[in-house]
Amino acid sequence: MAIRLDKFLAELGVGTRSEVKKYIKAGLVTVDGVPAKKPEQKVEEREAKVCCRGRELTYAAYEYYLFHKPAGCVSATQDKVHKTVMDYLTDTLRKDLFPVGRLDIDTEGLLLITNDGALAHELLSPEKHVAKTYYAKVKGRVTEEDALLFQNGVDIGEEKLTRPAKLVILHEGDLSEVELTITEGRFHQVKRMFEAVGKQVVYLKRLSMGPLTLTEELLPGEYRPLTAREIEALKRHSAEPF
Repeated sequence: MAIRLDKFLAELGVGTRSEVKKYIKAGLVTVDGVPAKKPEQKVEEREAKVCCRGRELTYAAYEYYLFHKPAGCVSATQDKVHKTVMDYLTDTLRKDLFPVGRLDIDTEGLLLITNDGALAHELLSPEKHVAKTYYAKVKGRVTEEDALLFQNGVDIGEEKLTRPAKLVILHEGDLSEVELTITEGRFHQVKRMFEAVGKQVVYLKRLSMGPLTLTEELLPGEYRPLTAREIEALKRHSAEPF
């Protein structure tokens, strides 16, 4: 598909529309080896060889990354105090990427990073009930009674009970270890659910979201592009009613 040259450059983070127009006017941009003359010049997204200041640019309408969020950074594109998840993504093509949903600053685990707003909206929509599984260490003895309560929904101080959740007890003790699968994303939901049954989450890590799963090979702070199969599964998953 052909798009305007200034849009092509701006979307890849070369500069603002006004800045890239100045680059074009100054002769710093070439298309297929020929200096560009006008910002409205049309270029083919995937076929044109576009260079700015000698650097060849590859166009991608959308990018999708699986990021292993470490503790200590915030799920935002900008923050004046803390390091953001976006600070870790250093070699992406697009500059308009954002995290899909949020993990608390002290929570680790899987986070989807993309610039596909439509997909993000579908995955975060309350009506879709996309499953998210967490591993947690909980101060207090988690019991099968808690699992039954979670299955029926618990009161976390809002108008409605939480949706049914699956709680699997991995280790029962003064410091319990569990896996919890929820299908909604209320504010601090996992922590508030355990607080509702008199316990405290002291460590939290998201293991999966929909069809995406975090593997041991991806260390905290690392990321990788999604495979074509994962992107297809993600789009199919977001379109399915639950």
